[in-house]
Amino acid sequence: MTQQAPLPDLILEPLVRAALMEDLGTYGDITTRTVIPAGTQYMARLCAREAGVISGLRVAALAFRLVDPELRITPHVTDGSRIAPGDLLMEIEGAAASILSAERVALNFAGRLSGIATLTAAFVAQAAGTPTRITCTRKTTPGLRLVEKQAVLHGGGFNHRFSLSDAILIKDNHIAAAGGIRPVLRAVKAGASHMMRAEIEVDRLDQLAEVLDEGGAEVVLLDNMDTPTLRRAVAMTAGRLTLEASGNMRLERVAEVAATGVDYISSGALTHSARTLDIGLDF
Repeated sequence: MTQQAPLPDLILEPLVRAALMEDLGTYGDITTRTVIPAGTQYMARLCAREAGVISGLRVAALAFRLVDPELRITPHVTDGSRIAPGDLLMEIEGAAASILSAERVALNFAGRLSGIATLTAAFVAQAAGTPTRITCTRKTTPGLRLVEKQAVLHGGGFNHRFSLSDAILIKDNHIAAAGGIRPVLRAVKAGASHMMRAEIEVDRLDQLAEVLDEGGAEVVLLDNMDTPTLRRAVAMTAGRLTLEASGNMRLERVAEVAATGVDYISSGALTHSARTLDIGLDF
């Protein structure tokens, strides 16, 4: 299990509140209001229906609490835990109407985030035995970046930048618009804060040679390089810069890329292509 400091409810609440408002619509849960007698009390159990790594349980619990602060919620595992089919994840006790009204939002968050954590854990397992770290990208669901990146941490991965303001990341389009690698690196050296790290993307070894000669970046993103080229890039750099391999980083390729000696493997698939983990709630 990967232990990570949880995001505070102050940050999570706007995300969960927006999801609840979307689901409850303009008139609330009319099905529950119509068919469930007032005052009905129940115990509901949130259970895993397949194996994986859990994430989003705190978000799910917040969904229930926002609908009804009187619900009694008992977690049985923590985010970052490995789970097996049938494992009891959480119990929710109280007004049946409240549980039913929050159910879908809670399950959507828990299933989505657990899927990300589970896929991340699979990537991390492929890099086992090497110092290479698995990291995500900014290819996240709009509005959900914080919780999706937290799910990557729960899966044993690491986070790339959270926003455009976190670090300087010079991509191919920046290089094209600025007139080349040397002009952008000189601009970084001339104008960037001493507190700001800079990363630059290259897709050829001659570009890497320019970066090594010019200086001005601490990290190089090796984009869409095949494995032999990545190996040559590691040898060229000889530890002078941090190297991140990105592009076409499929699960089945992670082990061979990690073996080249790159410091990081980044994959947008961790967040944009993760399959939702099957989690259910039953009375």
